[in-house]
Amino acid sequence: MRTGVTGVAALVLLLVLLLAAYSGLYTVSPTQQTIVVRFGEPIRVVTDPGLNYKIPFIDGVIPIEKRILDLENPAQEVLASDRRRLIVDAFARYKITNALKFFQTVGTVPNANIQLSQQLNAALRSVLGEVTLIEIVRDRRAELMVRSREQLDQKAQSYGISVVDVRIRRADLPEQNSQAVYQRMQTERQREAAELRAEGAQRAQEIRAKADRDATVIVAEANRQNEQTRGDGDAERNRIFAEAYGQDPDFFAFYRTMNAYEAGLRSGDTRFLLRPDSSFFRYFSDPSGKWKPAGAQ
Repeated sequence: MRTGVTGVAALVLLLVLLLAAYSGLYTVSPTQQTIVVRFGEPIRVVTDPGLNYKIPFIDGVIPIEKRILDLENPAQEVLASDRRRLIVDAFARYKITNALKFFQTVGTVPNANIQLSQQLNAALRSVLGEVTLIEIVRDRRAELMVRSREQLDQKAQSYGISVVDVRIRRADLPEQNSQAVYQRMQTERQREAAELRAEGAQRAQEIRAKADRDATVIVAEANRQNEQTRGDGDAERNRIFAEAYGQDPDFFAFYRTMNAYEAGLRSGDTRFLLRPDSSFFRYFSDPSGKWKPAGAQ
């Protein structure tokens, strides 16, 4: 009987020892580092991943991130050196490099984010307050982000944190200022458009006036050449007629009279008030065209 009780007690003791030994084992993930604490006091930091051992029921394990963490900072108002107000939206990335210091100063990631957010706001105000709006928005933005990261990193070292990067996501004027700037820009663009339209209208009028002037000159020159050509043609015609008349005056007189008959005696209501013995009808009375005045023998 006593042997059986002893066996059961030994088995129970063995199970307790196995449970205690199992509870002393813990695993460190590759993405984490751990702090072993005893009665709330840190005794060592384990950074290498793998299986480790602690004193059961006495030591505790606090995991600390080894990966890069994000800090999302709420948008804040910053006053530039030219007294222009800006709404700056920035964020940071950081890494816990000294787990023991991190645990002793801020303890947890949420507490670290609160402290870093305040320090980031102070760094942004300090750096951006030394430059103008144009330098922040366009000319020196990359340089200003580097300076902000350096200032924040100096403050974060006291927490066992290294700041990897600081970025200004957006830097805009406040809404009321943006509307005023937009209205001013719109007015300026409308003024420029009106000037361009006026210049275009003036240029178009000049082009039309020049085109009208050129057209007038071209038409006048064409008319001059036309009249000259017509005059030359008429002169040539008269010369030919004169030569023809000189060669055979009777035929020329007959030809001209026939043309006059054709033009004057067209079908229709044609009336002449002429004497029958008029020279116009001389070929009716004499085929040779000899005209004799009335009363001549």
